Amino acid sequence: MLTRPLVIEKAMELGFADIGICDAAPFAEHKKILEERREYYDWIYKLGLDLSSGTDPAEILPGAKSIIVLLGHYFEKGFPPSMENHFGRCYLDDDRLTKDGLTRKIKAFRSFLRDGGIETKIPFNLPHRVAAARAGLGTFGKNCLFYADRAVAGGSWTLPVAVVVDASFDPDPPTVSVGCPDWCRNACIAACPTGALKGPRKIDPRRCISYLTYFGEGITPVELREPMGLWVYGCDHCQNVCPRNRAWLARSKFFPPNEKVVSMAPHFALPQLLHMDAAYYEAHIQPHMFYMPSADIWRWRMNAARAMGNTLDDAYVPELEKAMDRDSDERVRQMCAWSLGRIGGKAARRALEKHAKGKGEAMTQEVHNALARLG
Repeated sequence: MLTRPLVIEKAMELGFADIGICDAAPFAEHKKILEERREYYDWIYKLGLDLSSGTDPAEILPGAKSIIVLLGHYFEKGFPPSMENHFGRCYLDDDRLTKDGLTRKIKAFRSFLRDGGIETKIPFNLPHRVAAARAGLGTFGKNCLFYADRAVAGGSWTLPVAVVVDASFDPDPPTVSVGCPDWCRNACIAACPTGALKGPRKIDPRRCISYLTYFGEGITPVELREPMGLWVYGCDHCQNVCPRNRAWLARSKFFPPNEKVVSMAPHFALPQLLHMDAAYYEAHIQPHMFYMPSADIWRWRMNAARAMGNTLDDAYVPELEKAMDRDSDERVRQMCAWSLGRIGGKAARRALEKHAKGKGEAMTQEVHNALARLG
């Protein structure tokens, strides 16, 4: 029979940062929040992902008695600046497709429980962060992220994994609260470039840069292009400015490099992304950052074009001009025009003037707006 100490020992042996246990009662308060903010999350339901059904563990696993929450952390090695500047850290070593990191640990832990006669489920729609707080592993930040108590120096670089089980274990004391220091003047909320954070623990995901980079519909609205800055996929802005993360960020300067991310970095260079086709995407990008299907790689190319413009680096002008001439998707060509206007200079002006009488009203207007920006 597996005991609580044996379960904890196995989790730590496998390399998880922490482990906590809570009961399997329904997450009634979380369900209420989802219902109150339904307009924020309609896009998720339209994707066929029912968040509300994940708030009752008994519906996920009949006979559910406890939830074991494993805490992984994704920022224990250093990332190349060329990657950190453009991609959220949690995506840089995401192994849900490659299955060469955290997935192996989870699989080994579930096998351990199964061999001990315990059935498990890891539902995507159970509120994993709320479960982690209920299991006493940490508190919330005003930016809606989960902050560990004992791992990553109290930071938010965590991945809670909630395992619903049909065995009963003594629960840990819950820590469901906001743990931000009194002296912090809402640094994350004030710093959110697109205004996605609406207040402590309240976010409109439709304005979050992460959402905009991989789920946003159509060309990025003009008013959001500069605020989105250099981000191509994901965003760490609210974590980078958070005082609760300062200790871990200071330590990270001395971390050994993440060799996996270093090896894949050349494939993620902005020019490579701007000009990539479906074969390139499926071979080099999708195994690591997979939210967009091949049919939507126009969004990758558009994001790369926008990021190039926001670097203000005229070295990217030839690449943007080439894409504006050749890309098959008008949304990408429009963003190239915007970025040329953002960078400016004689070469950018010449490239734009070639398309002053471009094909399509939207493209022509984008070019004219870019030229007007150049004065």
